[in-house]
Amino acid sequence: MVAGRAVVGIQRAVTSSLDQAKEALGARLRELRQDAGLTGTELARRAGWHQTKVSKIEYGRTKPTDADIRIWCAHTDAESQLPDLIATLRNIEAAWLEWRRVLGTGTKRRQEASIRLEAETEVMRVYHPFLIPGLLQTAEYAEGVLRSVVEFQQVPNDVDEGVSKRMERQQVLYRRDHRFHFVIAAQALHTTVGNDQTMIGQLDRLLAVAGMPRVVLGIVPAEAPYRVSMTNFTIFDNDRVMVETVTAELTITQPREIALYGRAFDILAKQAVTGQQARELISAALDMRAASA
Repeated sequence: MVAGRAVVGIQRAVTSSLDQAKEALGARLRELRQDAGLTGTELARRAGWHQTKVSKIEYGRTKPTDADIRIWCAHTDAESQLPDLIATLRNIEAAWLEWRRVLGTGTKRRQEASIRLEAETEVMRVYHPFLIPGLLQTAEYAEGVLRSVVEFQQVPNDVDEGVSKRMERQQVLYRRDHRFHFVIAAQALHTTVGNDQTMIGQLDRLLAVAGMPRVVLGIVPAEAPYRVSMTNFTIFDNDRVMVETVTAELTITQPREIALYGRAFDILAKQAVTGQQARELISAALDMRAASA
C-alpha cells in the first residue's frame, strides 16, 4: 500500500510539473493579449475561436498548437515573440514521452538514444530504488530486465538487440573525461532478476564496479530513515533529468526542477555507504544467493 501511494505521488508530481509548464506558457500569452489591449472575448472573435478557448489556454487547461500561437501573436502584434513561444511549446511536448512511443519499435532504439546522451555527458548522477542501473548491469541481468519491459509494455521483442546496445553503452564508463555517481537502495541488491545465478553474476559485477576509477557507488541501507520520496532518475550534468514512471519517461530541463532533483540526490548520497561498507552489503547479498543456489 505504501509503495502504491509512492507511485501515485510520483505520477502526480510529474503531471504537476507539466501542468506548471502549460500554465507558465499561458501566462506569457495572457500578458501579450493584455499588452495589446484586447479582452479574451475580442481575441477569440478575431481568431474565429470559441469564446472559452482563450481562457483555457491562458490558465493551462488547454495546450495550444503551433497554429494557435501563430494566430495569437498575429492578433497581438507580437510576431517577434513567436520563435521563443514555439520553442517553449515544443519543450512541453517533448517532456512527456509515453513508453509505447519510446519503445514503439522495441528496446534497441531507446538504448541507442542513451548511448548518444551518455557520451555527451561529463557527470552522471543515477539513483534507483529497486534495480541495478543499466550502465552496471551484466548481459544476463539486462536480458531479464528488458524482457520484463517487453512483456509489460507489449512492444516488439528485440531483447537480444536491446541487450547488445545496453552492453555497448557501458563503454562510456572507461572514458577519462566522464565521472559517475551511482546511488542505489539496498533493495536493489535483493530484487530478483532472472535467477540466483543471474544475481550472483550481477553482484560480482557490482564488487568490480566499486573499485573502478571515476565511479562512485553508494548504497542506501535498508534501515536508513525516510528523507525523500523518489522513483529512479538520472541527472545529466546539470542540464536535464530523466525520470521513469509506469506509463512514460519524463525529461526535465527547467533549472529550478533540476536543482530540486540535485538536492534529492545529495540527500540520498549522504545516506548511502560507499567503499568497504558498500562492498560488505554487496558481499552479504552475494553470500545469501550462493547459499540458495
